[in-house]
Amino acid sequence: MVNEDFEPNDRQDAILEVLKEGRKEGKPWGYANPKRLEEALDTRRQYINRALRGLVDAGWVEKVNRGLYRFVRDPREN
Repeated sequence: MVNEDFEPNDRQDAILEVLKEGRKEGKPWGYANPKRLEEALDTRRQYINRALRGLVDAGWVEKVNRGLYRFVRDPREN
Protein backbone atom coordinates (compact mmCIF):
# COMPACT_ATOMS: atom_id res chain seq x y z
CA MET A 1 0.00 0.00 0.00
CA VAL A 2 1.34 3.41 -1.00
CA ASN A 3 1.54 6.04 1.72
CA GLU A 4 0.13 9.12 0.00
CA ASP A 5 1.05 11.35 2.96
CA PHE A 6 4.77 10.55 2.66
CA GLU A 7 6.96 13.52 1.72
CA PRO A 8 10.24 12.37 0.14
CA ASN A 9 13.38 14.33 0.93
CA ASP A 10 15.71 15.63 -1.77
CA ARG A 11 17.76 12.42 -1.96
CA GLN A 12 14.62 10.28 -2.20
CA ASP A 13 13.29 12.55 -4.96
CA ALA A 14 16.55 12.11 -6.84
CA ILE A 15 16.27 8.31 -6.50
CA LEU A 16 12.73 8.43 -7.85
CA GLU A 17 13.94 10.43 -10.85
CA VAL A 18 16.63 7.85 -11.63
CA LEU A 19 14.03 5.08 -11.38
CA LYS A 20 11.76 6.95 -13.81
CA GLU A 21 14.49 7.58 -16.41
CA GLY A 22 13.52 6.22 -19.82
CA ARG A 23 9.80 6.02 -19.09
CA LYS A 24 8.78 8.81 -21.47
CA GLU A 25 11.00 7.43 -24.24
CA GLY A 26 9.53 3.95 -23.98
CA LYS A 27 12.83 2.50 -22.78
CA PRO A 28 13.16 0.00 -19.93
CA TRP A 29 12.74 1.82 -16.64
CA GLY A 30 11.71 1.41 -13.02
CA TYR A 31 14.50 -0.83 -11.70
CA ALA A 32 17.81 0.03 -10.06
CA ASN A 33 20.33 -1.32 -7.62
CA PRO A 34 22.16 0.76 -5.00
CA LYS A 35 25.36 0.77 -7.08
CA ARG A 36 23.59 2.37 -10.06
CA LEU A 37 21.97 4.95 -7.78
CA GLU A 38 25.28 5.64 -6.05
CA GLU A 39 26.95 6.36 -9.39
CA ALA A 40 24.06 8.34 -10.85
CA LEU A 41 23.70 10.57 -7.79
CA ASP A 42 27.36 10.68 -6.73
CA THR A 43 26.28 9.83 -3.20
CA ARG A 44 27.67 7.35 -0.69
CA ARG A 45 25.92 4.00 -0.59
CA GLN A 46 24.93 4.28 3.08
CA TYR A 47 22.87 7.39 2.23
CA ILE A 48 21.34 5.65 -0.79
CA ASN A 49 20.36 2.65 1.33
CA ARG A 50 18.82 4.87 4.02
CA ALA A 51 16.79 6.77 1.42
CA LEU A 52 15.66 3.53 -0.23
CA ARG A 53 14.47 2.16 3.12
CA GLY A 54 12.26 5.22 3.54
CA LEU A 55 10.82 4.82 0.04
CA VAL A 56 10.19 1.10 0.63
CA ASP A 57 8.52 1.81 3.98
CA ALA A 58 6.27 4.36 2.24
CA GLY A 59 5.37 1.85 -0.48
CA TRP A 60 6.66 4.02 -3.33
CA VAL A 61 9.46 1.54 -4.12
CA GLU A 62 9.68 -2.18 -3.45
CA LYS A 63 12.64 -4.44 -2.91
CA VAL A 64 12.16 -7.24 -5.43
CA ASN A 65 15.35 -9.12 -4.70
CA ARG A 66 18.58 -8.70 -2.83
CA GLY A 67 20.03 -5.44 -4.12
CA LEU A 68 17.27 -4.75 -6.65
CA TYR A 69 14.55 -2.14 -6.25
CA ARG A 70 11.49 -1.38 -8.37
CA PHE A 71 9.48 1.81 -8.69
CA VAL A 72 5.87 1.22 -7.58
CA ARG A 73 4.05 4.54 -7.69
CA ASP A 74 4.50 8.22 -7.01
CA PRO A 75 1.14 9.49 -5.73
CA ARG A 76 2.13 13.07 -6.61
CA GLU A 77 1.69 12.16 -10.30
CA ASN A 78 -1.69 12.00 -11.98
